[in-house]
Amino acid sequence: MNMLALSEGNALLFVHEPPSRPGAPTFVFVNALTGSIDAWEAEVAPALRAEGFGTLCYNFRGQEGSPFRPGTELTPKLIVDDLLRLLGAENPVRPILVGLSIGGIFAAHAVLRGAPARGLVMLNTLREIGPRIAWVNDAMPVIVGAGGVNLFLDALFPLLVNQDFAAAARPNFLKGGYAPLDPEHGHMNLMRNAADTDWDIAWEDLTLPALVITGHQDRVFLDPEVVDRLFARLPDARREDWTDAGHLLPAERPARLAESLARFGRETEGARP
Repeated sequence: MNMLALSEGNALLFVHEPPSRPGAPTFVFVNALTGSIDAWEAEVAPALRAEGFGTLCYNFRGQEGSPFRPGTELTPKLIVDDLLRLLGAENPVRPILVGLSIGGIFAAHAVLRGAPARGLVMLNTLREIGPRIAWVNDAMPVIVGAGGVNLFLDALFPLLVNQDFAAAARPNFLKGGYAPLDPEHGHMNLMRNAADTDWDIAWEDLTLPALVITGHQDRVFLDPEVVDRLFARLPDARREDWTDAGHLLPAERPARLAESLARFGRETEGARP
């Protein structure tokens, strides 16, 4: 793995593998708030590299291995700024941005700010912040602050993933040992500032090829009618609805996700220079 130094005390941990096949794009993975490089590198990124595609995975400042200076607020704008810095520094070949959950909206903002993307993939991203989701967003830092990420996962995991995956994972959960997370911890900082994310973007201005994948067993963030309405505003989009998956697609259905991304990558190879 490598580090991109941003300024004193601020850096991004990343791993970048260029394409091995001429003309193939590079998939740039944008995490969810509590995500990590490991989520992509477990199965999805290696499968894509085996097909000749490039991959670029990184952790936000505040996520594991990506430091930030004390007092720095890890705002949505800063996250998008960092993504643009990384793209500029690494110059991935024909990048396709792939964002999970809120990572998809960060990727979309990067595109709207001029990221040189060949395509955009949004995994369980399309949403509006109504009363239910606003409540969840407000509760996340409270839960993590009281009992750490483990308490947050014990409370919400079975609502986020498909039921077969939840049943298999159950022995690894509800083991106790909860402890408050330091208010200055990166996850707390990211969650605290996530409330300022702008979800009301100009979807019509995302004119590049886009792929939207939605897991229908997501019982926290999914509003099917919102997905339908926002998807209809995307000028050049294709859509996959997975009835056997929830919110955490790279963990729940990694092989299927890699196949869908590879298919989209091949489609976009000749789209534009």
